[in-house]
Amino acid sequence: MKPIRRVLIVGGGIGGLSLAVALGRRGIQAEIVEIKSEHNVYGVGIIQPGNALRALNGLGLMERCLAEGLQIDYYVMNDSDGEFIARMKLLRIASPDIPAVNGLPRTALHRILTETATAVGARIRLGLSVQALEQVGDEVDVTLTDGSRERYDLVVGADGIRSRIRTLLFGSQFDPQYTGHGVWRFTTTRPAEIDHQIMYFGVGVKAGIMPVSKDQMYLLLVTNEPGNPRFEADQLPRLLRERLQSFTAPLVTQIREQIEDPARVIYGPIEEVIIPSPWYRGSVLLIGDAAHASGPHVSQGATMAIEDAVVLAELIAEGENVEKTLARFMERRYERCKFVQDISHQIGQDGNLDDPVLCELRNERMRAAFQDPQPRPHERRLAEPI
Repeated sequence: MKPIRRVLIVGGGIGGLSLAVALGRRGIQAEIVEIKSEHNVYGVGIIQPGNALRALNGLGLMERCLAEGLQIDYYVMNDSDGEFIARMKLLRIASPDIPAVNGLPRTALHRILTETATAVGARIRLGLSVQALEQVGDEVDVTLTDGSRERYDLVVGADGIRSRIRTLLFGSQFDPQYTGHGVWRFTTTRPAEIDHQIMYFGVGVKAGIMPVSKDQMYLLLVTNEPGNPRFEADQLPRLLRERLQSFTAPLVTQIREQIEDPARVIYGPIEEVIIPSPWYRGSVLLIGDAAHASGPHVSQGATMAIEDAVVLAELIAEGENVEKTLARFMERRYERCKFVQDISHQIGQDGNLDDPVLCELRNERMRAAFQDPQPRPHERRLAEPI
């Protein structure tokens, strides 16, 4: 039995850095190659539900994230005019003493992960990716884009929704699938009274407000975008303002008037990656969005990547060979991640209904289901151990 000792992580995003931290905490030094030449990420916020906080606590990072973010315990749903529909009391998963959700600037999370990965001994190389992979026994020969070749016990593709490693393993068979929706984000100043998450449900569109620090919050807007259009960056502010015209809720209209700078508006299509089990071939494994990208509707994309990292590092540290380790990883991760994909897809479809009658019926269902504030049903499933 040959334990896993040399690990190459392809991708220096949330999943890859979390895995490097998790391995380093267990005395296993990982290498990361990241195709970007600089450590930079979109300057928008990220939502960390209770199961994300629990996983980050296992990495020793929860307290830092809480210190730089803003915590919330409830979620209000309104219609597009700002009329109240329902209120949800979010589930405290990490601990009874820890608020249910943490909002955090994505740049802060990336900095925390990068600093910690480096501190625990990870070797991070920028401007570099994988050109080719060759399985040799139970090891992998890796040709990098600079022409160098190295051999590893395990290669982990944490390189996101457009994963190069996924293409090397499966070709185009599991390319991202467009859902018909796009998501817009805009960061702005947080008024003191916005201390919770708010969603506004319209017809064919929904908007959300999420605080992510003591002085910041962001607007998100999910729209139906037939044909998966591409937009020029300088047109994004105008297009976002147009898509907000149906909202008369005062907070949304106030934010709409602020949308001028193209650098502050981010748009992307909502896509899913659906791969049947297993997510590996030989000694090469996919995690995070490379394996199971989902829509943003339950705020679990980054969380699933962090959980993947925690579970994989735990299994690697047990000293089994790569075949047993990856089989056990799939046993623990596949059904949970599929649940998140399925529930997120359903919520996405429900939230962007374009029939006014069906939208009113949806709102009435939410009023009835949450007449007494309580957690969303999927939170109880995600509170289960990983």
